[in-house]
Amino acid sequence: MCKPIVRQITKKEAESLLYPYHYLTKESRGFRTGYNYGAFIDDVLQAVCIFHNPSVPELVQGCFGLTRTDQRGILELGRLVKRPDTCLILSQFVAMAMKEVRKELDVKAILSYADSRYHAGYIYQSLNFRYYGLTDPKSDWWFEQENGTFLKHTRGKVKGSKGEWRPRSRKHRYLLTFDKTLQTKWIPQYYPKENNKEYKQYDTGKVEYKEAVLRPVF
Repeated sequence: MCKPIVRQITKKEAESLLYPYHYLTKESRGFRTGYNYGAFIDDVLQAVCIFHNPSVPELVQGCFGLTRTDQRGILELGRLVKRPDTCLILSQFVAMAMKEVRKELDVKAILSYADSRYHAGYIYQSLNFRYYGLTDPKSDWWFEQENGTFLKHTRGKVKGSKGEWRPRSRKHRYLLTFDKTLQTKWIPQYYPKENNKEYKQYDTGKVEYKEAVLRPVF
């Protein structure tokens, strides 16, 4: 096992791994930043973990009953990626990154999603996140490009544009709460157990995933 040095990195540094290796790049090259951490081994960037404010404040309100003005300290783990040839154990890196961000901010809870098309979130299971089921079914607008390909809408108007609505993939919801005074309204569920697909390149370390057995979390 190789232990990395973890430190904050710039958005440009994060792009150097996110663009070639993260599965969402083929849908959208844009991503939010906030507290960006990189894992370095021999001064070479091996992995990236990005925390930022919640993408959907209404979801946090539904989870904890907190208004938009009361959500400081609630973070979302928005991007996680590693080099496919690294010896790094990704769950170890996430644990180190969470430790670092808690030095910068009074973190009350961390929310993360696992895209059900690719993986079930075994990394979060190994880190004792609680599981709260799948997100509700929704659809996204995809713009048709001049070359016949499609690009998913992220921001702005869609009225009058050429394209089509497509079902949005549902996400597994994971939550790790540090502030024990927070009470979630969500109902905890059993960890999902599915075969990872494209995202399997990011799962490493026998111990973490063999120990992530089906068990109740409440």
